[in-house]
Amino acid sequence: MEPILTKTPSVFQLSTHTNELLQVAHLRKQYGKKIALQDVTFSLKAGTSFGFLGPNGAGKSTTMKILTGIVKADSGSVKLFGKEIVNDPDAVSKYIGYVPQEITLYEKLSAYDNLEFFGQSYGIRGQQLRKRIQEVLQQTGLLERSKEAVQTFSGGMKRRINIAAALLHRPKLLILDEPTVGIDPQSRNHIFEMIRELNNKGVTIIYSTHYMEEVEALCDEVAIMDQGMVKAQGTLGELMERYGQQAIYLEVPGMSEPPEIPGVGKCRKEGAGWVLETEQVNVAMHRLMQTASQQFWDVKQLEVVRPSLESIFLRVTGTALRD
Repeated sequence: MEPILTKTPSVFQLSTHTNELLQVAHLRKQYGKKIALQDVTFSLKAGTSFGFLGPNGAGKSTTMKILTGIVKADSGSVKLFGKEIVNDPDAVSKYIGYVPQEITLYEKLSAYDNLEFFGQSYGIRGQQLRKRIQEVLQQTGLLERSKEAVQTFSGGMKRRINIAAALLHRPKLLILDEPTVGIDPQSRNHIFEMIRELNNKGVTIIYSTHYMEEVEALCDEVAIMDQGMVKAQGTLGELMERYGQQAIYLEVPGMSEPPEIPGVGKCRKEGAGWVLETEQVNVAMHRLMQTASQQFWDVKQLEVVRPSLESIFLRVTGTALRD
């Protein structure tokens, strides 16, 4: 796939007085008879590491492309620092770095030459560009491979060069669309460390994925997306409190059926024990301990279980996260 050319940004100053960096309201997009986005609304503050969690086909990539100006929404608005990006997408693009789901590099060129091309498309020239190329190659751990053709790189290395290209112009907002799909563990870990470091330095992150563990590892706020809509948004703690079901894990050797304890709802087998859902965890725990003592259970494990992001996704969307 050929790279997407980015025009040189025009001179345009955005107000950064507000702490709310991005405001997205009522985005709708339809391709023929297929509705990709129904009513996507969310916002995020500057400095946030924001996760977009949803299955393939949920509308995540379409949303990312609208945010970067690659695709135009049928209706709705996107404001960056309070400014509508549709009014001057070239100007606003200098504040956004975009890493698409598809690798967008010139395979026969070296990593350095690819970055030089992308840097020039951002309007960076001369010594400034050479310095930035060295810096982003160092960040991605590929400085020693800079003169080699990209076609000799692994998928993970290509992905890291794609990220390096998105960082050349020092964006305030970095958007990554499924950046770890099909890559090796070493590149995945390197990308994770890069994202954490960038976020610690004040870069706002939007991280799109269908891997729950990545959201939990990287993001302090998350939007759950399905069927072209944002179904829930908040910090992980807020989502846990709002949608999480408290539970107790009980492991007793030989227990083939869950115990009947007042106040316990659904029960499910997990490993060698049982997960018992309850709205009153302290009361249920006390009753379990009493029953265990009375019936002389050989309790191997008894503990309160933290609600999982998977269970929250199921409760919000009505279905398990699927590929």
